[in-house]
Amino acid sequence: MAGVMALAGCHHKQRMVYQPPPPPQQPDAERPARPARPGTASNAPVVRPPIVGEQPETHGRPVSSELGIASWYGPPYHNRQAADGSIYDQNAMTAAHRTLPMGSVVRVTNLNNGESVVVKITDRGPFVDGRIIDLSLAAAKSIDVYRPGIAKVRVEAFAPPEGSDPAGRWCVQIGAFLDPADAVQLKNDLLRRFATAKVIEFAGPTGHWVRINPKDGDRATADRIADSIHIPDPNAQPYLVRLN
Repeated sequence: MAGVMALAGCHHKQRMVYQPPPPPQQPDAERPARPARPGTASNAPVVRPPIVGEQPETHGRPVSSELGIASWYGPPYHNRQAADGSIYDQNAMTAAHRTLPMGSVVRVTNLNNGESVVVKITDRGPFVDGRIIDLSLAAAKSIDVYRPGIAKVRVEAFAPPEGSDPAGRWCVQIGAFLDPADAVQLKNDLLRRFATAKVIEFAGPTGHWVRINPKDGDRATADRIADSIHIPDPNAQPYLVRLN
């Protein structure tokens, strides 16, 4: 803990940049097969995003609801690999969420104007306190979140996709750091603290991130790890993230 706190003073001077990062490359044994990035060869099946402009179908009533702030993301993530293995299309009706199962269908209602859009969760984020969902560019435009950038919304999730893991696999993520040395230093400190976990540092389009993957991947362990990390800089807080 002393190592993390000492490191925090260094981080406090760094200007942090928010954007939900793409998932890091991990050994195939620890993650589902996913397509290679554009321009590389792979035999893995490509997960296709929804047809541009088409909203996913909803079935039954929502099983959960939450209130919070929605934002949106487009460039530099357009045409990059999303967390579910698909290629992110900013013109499709998709969104990023930190904890809902991949493939979940949610209805997002802008509480300022009552307009709603149905999207599919294909990515992870947003990594800013108080924000609960990152909409694609098209989804943000459809409910007037695009121009203001953020809006208070209600997010209603429908039943998880058939065959999804009810418990989920969980990790803790910290970042983004503009200086990769800061991320590497934090990773090395956390490796000493959490000897049984896998701790990695990886680069995203806007910075470097640190991710702690508990050995068993259960939510309770990830929660305890996140609660044990205290960094004064509000832009470098730990976030609980579902991997699947």
